Amino acid sequence: MGMMGRMRNLAPWFILGVGGLFVLFMVITDSKVLDFIQTTRQNVGSVNGENITYKEFSDFVEAARKEQQQATGKEIDESQMDYFRDQVWDAMVTRKLIDEKINQFGIVVSDDEIREQLLGPNPPASLKQQFTDSLGHFNRQLYEAALRDPRNKQIVIQLEDQLREQLIQQKLQNYLYASINVSDEELRDQFIQQNIKMKADYVLIDANTIPDSTINVSKDEIKNYYDKHLDDYKIEAQRKLKYVMFRKNASKEDSAAIFNNLAAIVNKLKSDTSTFKTYVQIYSEQPYSKDTVSITTLPVSARDLLMNANKGDIVGPVKTFEGYVVYRLDDKVKAKSEIVRASHILVKSTGNDNADLKKANEIYQKAVKGADFASLAREKSEDTGSAVRGGDLGWFGKGQMVKPFEDAVYSGRVGQILKPVKSQFGYHIIKVTGKLNQDFVIEKIVNKIQPSGTTLDQIYNNASDFSYIAKENGFESEAKLMNYSVIETPPFKEDATAIAGIGQNIALVKFAFEESVGKVSDVYRVPAGYVVAMVSDIIKPGFQKIEDVETAIKNKLIKEKKLDKALEIADGIRSKITGNPDLNAAIQIYPKAKVGTTESEFTSSGFIPGVGREYAFSQYCLTGDLNKLSQPVKGNRGVFLIRVTSRTDFDEHAFEAGKQSLRKAMIQRKKNAYFAQWIQDLKKEADIVDNRYLFYR
Repeated sequence: MGMMGRMRNLAPWFILGVGGLFVLFMVITDSKVLDFIQTTRQNVGSVNGENITYKEFSDFVEAARKEQQQATGKEIDESQMDYFRDQVWDAMVTRKLIDEKINQFGIVVSDDEIREQLLGPNPPASLKQQFTDSLGHFNRQLYEAALRDPRNKQIVIQLEDQLREQLIQQKLQNYLYASINVSDEELRDQFIQQNIKMKADYVLIDANTIPDSTINVSKDEIKNYYDKHLDDYKIEAQRKLKYVMFRKNASKEDSAAIFNNLAAIVNKLKSDTSTFKTYVQIYSEQPYSKDTVSITTLPVSARDLLMNANKGDIVGPVKTFEGYVVYRLDDKVKAKSEIVRASHILVKSTGNDNADLKKANEIYQKAVKGADFASLAREKSEDTGSAVRGGDLGWFGKGQMVKPFEDAVYSGRVGQILKPVKSQFGYHIIKVTGKLNQDFVIEKIVNKIQPSGTTLDQIYNNASDFSYIAKENGFESEAKLMNYSVIETPPFKEDATAIAGIGQNIALVKFAFEESVGKVSDVYRVPAGYVVAMVSDIIKPGFQKIEDVETAIKNKLIKEKKLDKALEIADGIRSKITGNPDLNAAIQIYPKAKVGTTESEFTSSGFIPGVGREYAFSQYCLTGDLNKLSQPVKGNRGVFLIRVTSRTDFDEHAFEAGKQSLRKAMIQRKKNAYFAQWIQDLKKEADIVDNRYLFYR
């Protein structure tokens, strides 16, 4: 049954509802309830009871948009406006929460403080420099005269407001950061982490080399671990939603309209004396550029067209990942390196090389005797990705394929079918289909394929209709009737800013936590389009059941036991090779041991060449004896035996010279982290209502 048919079934209820609302309207006309409703409709939300009107928010967005445009020189794309509004909303909420705290702390700036800033011995540097000559002399008399000039009254008022805001922020920071400091010990540790450089040789017993089959984990061990680490399995209140997504996709009509519009532009171009650049500036959604590109960087749909085009030809419209594109081929120039195109049929390695080669040769013989290569590839190739394309791998340059494959293609002739070539993947029967030593100089007009206003309205109306009728007849049953796909989210917490699969929408999170199971939502705007959701599960706070975490605990215990075994192996190796300068002797004792060197120097705060990030490894290298084999050192991947081969000394002079700048940087990092956490805590504690979804669609 169609949507309108379903809605007609609700007609008697609807008439009664409208009649009741008419009576209610007559009763409340003279009351202040209508005033409340009208006010509510004007508000996009509130922060701790302070309303934010639609106009206030819109003005804030517009001011931020203009500021961004001035800073970047670019308009914000309409497709990015949802995200931009979210950023502005977050900034607005943060601003209001900070203002609230400023009032709570009693932070004020008096007129005398403003006067002292302007007329005191040290005026703001930004003002002072405007009255300073080329020799650095500040003209105090001219400065004060400018401040007192009646013609500058509005400028001075704005200046006072800016100074007041700066001083308030400074006082707030002083209040918040009063206890933040960095000790000399912290400074020394930071200097060591950044400046002490080391090199080391090592033996690694990787825990993953120990087979799982050698490790036993009992039910009792799992239970004991669960009991001892119960806090690790604590869960907060969570919710799950089932939802239908109405995506903002362009319709076939939208796509056709964009194509037809560009096709008309192409026809006009052919008879117009205006330059292609002029048309780009008028019609393209991307700024004009003339680019020299390789065939490999062009969209697949445009490659053959441009290869067959002549200098000055206009090609397109072509559908690409950017949208519809019209190209002008300005020139073809010699490329820095040749690129090739090939098709292949893969016989995967089975471990039996003779059998694999025999199979590959049989396919090769069929191909060279005239069998259609593309048909053979579809039938015989074990590379499923290219098989559906008749084995075609497209264009590629050097370094993009495994070496044996690359060497074979570059040495072959176009049209030649090569004898089976062995690589790490198996045997390849290769047909060289193209070689090119040209790049393309192009200009282009780009129009994105976007939904029209009519399409967006239709998508929203579909979502709205579904929400309306699902509230009456059931979410899942109506979705099934309308052939809509229902998806369930993973559990999410109340402080979530985004929901997996849906995206960012704080109002929808709030809906999920305020409503009961089975409650159907209104339409919410999300990054992908519009969503209608139903609360599908309420997870109360408590602890995860042991059955739900048993596998994870078992894997954790297996890893710990593997590390313990690796520790035993490393200890045994150490007892036999201590004093031996050649660590490769470890492989004779445990063939799966890895012997390596860091080759280049590293610091304890950085990446260890050949090892990665291993805190235990770098910390040992900071303190361990030089040129002596360490006791086993347990890391994340396994257990190490380490021989530190070099380590720079602590430079007291350099430390003292850079101490203040280091302290300043560390204090600033602490301040930034503290402020970010402070803001996060404010938001958690605040009553924030976000009803923007009612105003933007």
